[in-house]
Amino acid sequence: MNPKISDFGLVRIFGVSQTEANTKTIVGTYGYMSLEYAMQGLFSIKSDVYSLGVLLLEIIYGRKNSSYIQHSTANLIGHIWDLWRKERALDIVDSSVGYSYEVRKVMRCIHVGHLCMQEYAPDRPTM
Repeated sequence: MNPKISDFGLVRIFGVSQTEANTKTIVGTYGYMSLEYAMQGLFSIKSDVYSLGVLLLEIIYGRKNSSYIQHSTANLIGHIWDLWRKERALDIVDSSVGYSYEVRKVMRCIHVGHLCMQEYAPDRPTM
């Protein structure tokens, strides 16, 4: 349980007044890329918010998004969303944690993770 955050796979430098840009070359780790960047090369300050949401859910789940394999959903994010909709979100909490957590706080973290990964980038919260 000692996360080391060094890079989400791509670092961009924005101009002083620049809040978004478009790139022709998609570079980075796909499991952490926002949908608009992976599909269209569009990145903004909300791209990092998406990556943070993925990381937050990985910490709660105890596994990487890329290591999740199940036939019913395409990835960890889809699986967690399905459980959230079924009101079974706590099923994702890493079993090594046991029951040594506050349910309210974990539910809030899962909710924040989902907010960070909203499909429409302007709907994502700010850092």
